[in-house]
Amino acid sequence: MPNRLPLVPPNRRDFLQTAAATTAGLAMGGTSLFAADESAKKDTPESLVKVLYESLSDKQKNDITFDWDHETVFEGKLRTHVENNWHIVDQTIAGNYYTKDQQHLIRQIFVGMVNPEWVEKFDQQLKDDAGGFGKQQNIAIFGKPGEGKFELVITGRHMTMRCDGNSAEHVAFGGPIFYGHAAKGFNEKPGHPGNVFWHQALAANKVYEILDGKQQEVALVKKSPVEQKNGFQGPEGKFSGIKVGDLSDDQKEAVQNVLKLLIEPYRQSDQDEVVACLNKYGGLDACHLSFYEDSDVGKDKVWDNWRLEGPSFVWYFRGKPHVHCWVNVADSHKVPFNAA
Repeated sequence: MPNRLPLVPPNRRDFLQTAAATTAGLAMGGTSLFAADESAKKDTPESLVKVLYESLSDKQKNDITFDWDHETVFEGKLRTHVENNWHIVDQTIAGNYYTKDQQHLIRQIFVGMVNPEWVEKFDQQLKDDAGGFGKQQNIAIFGKPGEGKFELVITGRHMTMRCDGNSAEHVAFGGPIFYGHAAKGFNEKPGHPGNVFWHQALAANKVYEILDGKQQEVALVKKSPVEQKNGFQGPEGKFSGIKVGDLSDDQKEAVQNVLKLLIEPYRQSDQDEVVACLNKYGGLDACHLSFYEDSDVGKDKVWDNWRLEGPSFVWYFRGKPHVHCWVNVADSHKVPFNAA
């Protein structure tokens, strides 16, 4: 996708600053995108998917590879399906199914898909939620790498990630993704101690704090939506919450900071795709920000559930009883959503 900033009115220069930082690299500081391993410095995740695919035995290909548009009875189109806790195939990354070299390749693909500053944080989440990387995660490959469209999908508890090399049209991240964390048990305490994603919610709540009284009344919604329902409403949608385009410059800047933190865990190319998709429908100005009154852990009015939503953009942060984040971003509102 082209690297473009979200559209904003020409007199909103301050509103561009954080988006510009987004596409400029989010303070990478010259660190290699794949610094966690020497081999990953010279290879892209997509090229490693091809190497992995070519290393698979006939049995492995039969087990974990599928046609591009493969469908199942319960998941529908398997490649685009997303859940908070699911296994796209039965075989786990760790164990005896894959060779050590294949396990290493899968690890490097994963490392290459995220911001290097976030590898340790994702590892902490995986340790808390699933015993560590690979223990309860699975992969599937769709299409044939090197011969047209292809995508690798990683699934497990609190994780759905995709590596597609821009094969999947119109969408950021290769399709809808999911992340989450239950740092100190299923029912987290107020403040979500140890949760690697909670700072995103704190940034969103800072936006709420700088809204005036009438704006807060508009932004605060009584009931949280069903967390799995994150399809696009399109430009004529009926959105809850307050429209970002109606905010003051300093309030918009705070929303831009939220966006920066939301996309920060992922590699630069995926960050840029998100910004490009937003640009198609008027940038953050066309989005609405909602906070949900019914899910306030500790009754401290730090809103645990909140949602940033536009015509073809959904980022739903559900913080009660622990963090679930549903992400669906595209450059067309006609892209269907496939979740359960």
